[in-house]
Amino acid sequence: MIKDYDTYIFDLDGTLLNTLTDLAASCNYALQQHGMRQRTIDEVRQFVGNGVKKLMERAIPDGLANAQFEEVYQCFRQHYLEHGLDHTSPYPGVLQMLAELKRRKKNVAVVSNKFYKATQELCKHFFDQYVEVAIGEREGISKKPAPDTVLEALVQLGVTADNAVYIGDSDVDIATARNCNLPCISVLWGFRDKDFLLRSGATTLITAPEELLV
Repeated sequence: MIKDYDTYIFDLDGTLLNTLTDLAASCNYALQQHGMRQRTIDEVRQFVGNGVKKLMERAIPDGLANAQFEEVYQCFRQHYLEHGLDHTSPYPGVLQMLAELKRRKKNVAVVSNKFYKATQELCKHFFDQYVEVAIGEREGISKKPAPDTVLEALVQLGVTADNAVYIGDSDVDIATARNCNLPCISVLWGFRDKDFLLRSGATTLITAPEELLV
């Protein structure tokens, strides 16, 4: 059974928002513009989780060793900033769950490996009245699975890690929670399946957002 927490820190992609179609579209736009092979949705699903630079490193032939890497990566970033809302939406039940956490006066933050500006814009667009703090990848702070961005979120919320929980959909999220000494709840509606999550050390799994509401 899920316990009641005071602070809920969420991953973004694959946890609160289904961003896969827009990530794949921007990835393939950048690849196509530079004469590179496009990727399937399932390939992009496996590439995400460690930030968009790592996504493109995995999508571009030879990754960082490709002489065009930076050019293709910047093309992706620009396209995604312009088209990141084309198909993206919250998973069913997410808005209702966040509204109820807010009603119960819980602390709610988002910590993502998505670049900072996109994280801020998506959270403001979809969750402005529910999410108090949103942190994305930026210079000067280590991204997940390092604990830094989660610890920064706790500082910005003005709370300690006592009775806080981390919720995500990937192995990166499980490792992040472990590195922060936080319990982790893994969601089964995101980008990774149950067997993968269990192999990655998941201990608590939920199939719908309302299961967080005890």
